[in-house]
Amino acid sequence: MSSVRRKRIVVLISGRGSNMKALIAASMDPAYPGQIVGVIANKPDAPGLDTARRHDIAAIAVDQKAYENREAHEAAVLAALAELDPDIVCLAGYMRLLSATFVQRYAGRLINIHPSLLPLFPGLETHERALAAGMRIHGCTVHFVTERMDEGPIIAQAAIAVEAGDTPDTLSERLLRAEHRLYPHALKLILDGTVRMTNGRAVVESRRRVSEEPDGLPESPLMLVSPDARRG
Repeated sequence: MSSVRRKRIVVLISGRGSNMKALIAASMDPAYPGQIVGVIANKPDAPGLDTARRHDIAAIAVDQKAYENREAHEAAVLAALAELDPDIVCLAGYMRLLSATFVQRYAGRLINIHPSLLPLFPGLETHERALAAGMRIHGCTVHFVTERMDEGPIIAQAAIAVEAGDTPDTLSERLLRAEHRLYPHALKLILDGTVRMTNGRAVVESRRRVSEEPDGLPESPLMLVSPDARRG
């Protein structure tokens, strides 16, 4: 049995936390280099809190409506995080803008997943905008969080084809499957030291042999992959 300490992960959510579920599933493997020690939601009725409880993970609601302003609410979230003492904080559908103070507190240890191939389509309505632009591929990005929204250094990306007749809903549904595979992969790159943020850039510490893993994701964080590739 390995004596290496598994790093502590806290996930921030606002709703069902489907990407959180993918991270939980990955972390249930004892060989995965991190374990989720807490889930924090800004809404007490977020369904993802129940998911966390079912997995015996600390589930904490810091209700944004209970605080008079964003600063007070964020201070409460930071206090909850301090109690959990995470090595890495993962945003998974956390629908609150974070202040510079928050981001600086966890600089290089705060990551997010965004449903587009950044730097294309930051912000909301990414699927609608990709279709309106006539994109032939679409994708998702895991990136370090910095003070400017959706502009942090890119850790890993995955791409899918835009199909004839796609709507925002069908594109979103198909891309979500890619997100669920990409996020645990990208988080592992951070946890095992393959990628880190230095001087505002994502730095690859070691270039591994690029090979296809059983789940279809390459070891390299620099390649686009299609989760819809047909398997034999």
